[in-house]
Amino acid sequence: MMSDNAAFGDRLAQAVTDKKSVVCVGLDPRFEQLPAGLRDAAAASPQGRAAAFSQFCREIIDVVAPLVPVVKPQAAFFEQLGPHGTMALAETIEYAHRKGLMVILDGKRNDIGSTAAAYASAYLGAGDRSAWGSDALTVSPYLGADSIEPFVETCDSRQAGIFVLVKTSNPGGGLLQDRRSEDGSVYEAVANLVTQQNADRLGISGYGPVGAVVGATYPEQLAELRQRMPSAWILIPGFGAQGGSAADVAAGFDDKGLGAIVNNSRHIIFAHARPEFKESFGDARWQEAVEAATRQMNEQLKR
Repeated sequence: MMSDNAAFGDRLAQAVTDKKSVVCVGLDPRFEQLPAGLRDAAAASPQGRAAAFSQFCREIIDVVAPLVPVVKPQAAFFEQLGPHGTMALAETIEYAHRKGLMVILDGKRNDIGSTAAAYASAYLGAGDRSAWGSDALTVSPYLGADSIEPFVETCDSRQAGIFVLVKTSNPGGGLLQDRRSEDGSVYEAVANLVTQQNADRLGISGYGPVGAVVGATYPEQLAELRQRMPSAWILIPGFGAQGGSAADVAAGFDDKGLGAIVNNSRHIIFAHARPEFKESFGDARWQEAVEAATRQMNEQLKR
């Protein structure tokens, strides 16, 4: 395993190579979809639900840690439970690192000036380099280049990474992202910014700390953006429950099978409820369903 002092892009490349997997498991706990045993044991209070979320995520991590390089907790599902939920999120991040996984915190944060710097300081940097201890953070580009720069500067000092929203998987994203001017679309302008920020920050893997989020639901744009951002790791949401397939994400990878990680949340963490796994595993053997779904996705995406 590569040292924590190595650049983010290089650490992610090594983790993908070591695990022989490009799968990112999204940790999006929804109380109503938890296995029955965890739901039944949890109190109705935010504290009880947060404890169930923490246990659920730890038990997922136990299963997927040997199989994938990275997990992506979605902050909103924890934050809805207030302070107890944020404690569960902190426990999840720390536990994932203990199990040898990289962590992308999906918070979609941003602002300008000192506020952006504060967000960056809070979230970016594994272990004790930051209060939250995540390896990377998803970031919105809507406020422009000066809102991205504090995050990039923190990446430089803490060997962290960010994933900038470029072309998201949701149907409504085109309202702004596809809007065109004489210089091209908004998403193309954001992609150009990503490439500019990486230009003098390339690691030995050829990748920089500034990644991009590009949805599996837009395979033509994914192919275009792979070419436009040759030095950016691409985080690809939209696989599985949102309809994206292995064929849809193929263009996100470079000729070495690197450069992209493919996120799957619901189809892995709630695999026990999927028709193809429900009869074999069900709620009682939900971790086995998680393992089966993860192995299935690894096989589908084998490079």
